[in-house]
Amino acid sequence: MWRTLHPNVKTRITTSFLSRMVGSMVFPFMAIYFTAHLGAALAGTLLLAAGVVQFLAGLYGGALADALGRRRTLLTGEGLKLLAFILMLLGNLHGPNPWVTFAALLLVNVSGGLINPAAEAMLVDVSTPETRTFMYAVNYWAVNLSILIGTLVGGWLYRDHFTLLLGLLVGMSVLTAALCFALMTETRAASPTARTDLGLKPLARSYAQVVTDRPFLLFVLGGICILSIEFTRTNFIAVHLAQGFPPADWLGVTLDGVRAASVLTAVNTLLIVALTAPVARWLTGRDPRRPMHTGFALFALGFAALAFSTHLPTLIAATVILSVGELLYVPTRQALLADLIPEDRRGAYLATHGQVFTVSKWVAALGLPLGVAVGGAGMGVALLALGALGSLLTALALRPTAGERVARA
Repeated sequence: MWRTLHPNVKTRITTSFLSRMVGSMVFPFMAIYFTAHLGAALAGTLLLAAGVVQFLAGLYGGALADALGRRRTLLTGEGLKLLAFILMLLGNLHGPNPWVTFAALLLVNVSGGLINPAAEAMLVDVSTPETRTFMYAVNYWAVNLSILIGTLVGGWLYRDHFTLLLGLLVGMSVLTAALCFALMTETRAASPTARTDLGLKPLARSYAQVVTDRPFLLFVLGGICILSIEFTRTNFIAVHLAQGFPPADWLGVTLDGVRAASVLTAVNTLLIVALTAPVARWLTGRDPRRPMHTGFALFALGFAALAFSTHLPTLIAATVILSVGELLYVPTRQALLADLIPEDRRGAYLATHGQVFTVSKWVAALGLPLGVAVGGAGMGVALLALGALGSLLTALALRPTAGERVARA
């Protein structure tokens, strides 16, 4: 199946793997970096500002991908990213410089806002309904493997070899930009009115169509519900395990709650990496809806168990269950998303959908005060309800319209 994929798809998966692998050696530790040099309060403010910049850049990048073309927008983003990494490296060659690093981080977020919607739209442009589930499954496998490798290496090298990691970022950015330039072809030419499509009014008109598309908005809301469940891993569930997990011996190592959470994350990632290929083969050629909804249910069930249990075997079993759910729903949901998007607005639609991650983090943050109020069992019930709501909203989004039902009859 890999050989049958479009060269753009293979190039994107390869460059995304390389970029994420090296990026995961640095960016998960940015909060530590800024806190150490500027204090926790200012660090939190700066990271929040960087998130806002990324949100706005993503929306504008989606419109640019429709107006200027996918390849041109993506290559512009790759160039900005390389410039940002060079700035970050130069700013830290002779000791930490948090303000130069923050300026570079803002530029990295702007570049991501250009690259991601253009690349996602390009994947949809060159794929078919028959190949999308496999394509997204392979991409998801690559993402998880790159993050696993990058985080492990970064954890060892960040403290004593930060400059080396920044040098790796620059080198990898040169390589990925070169691969994109040499191997990617344009899948949507610039609009004839591109010069007039780049202002705020055309941008607003582009997104006006998105926000009035009821099926798409229901699909986005369903995605927010499901992804909000996952982001409880880093707030409520992390606190729940840190405070309530009794120290336990596991393979000769004493685990506290923080270490247990790390083990569970590692189990989840390893399962995704190991099982993506067989699950992708099983999904190929099947109607993606039923596996997707089954995945939603298993995903919510596994996280619900993590929210109230402190028994290590139960936590590991729950992680296996949610991992299977993740394997089922991620590629199938991505494939169904592509069918909802109008061809002439793919950049804007996918940029809007990309904000699911940002909004889901905000929703998941509410889990901390909610968990204090209702306890672990109550939080488990809330996560099951969130999963059911996400499944319902997604089903409503995919329900045929009256015209489609008549056409099928």
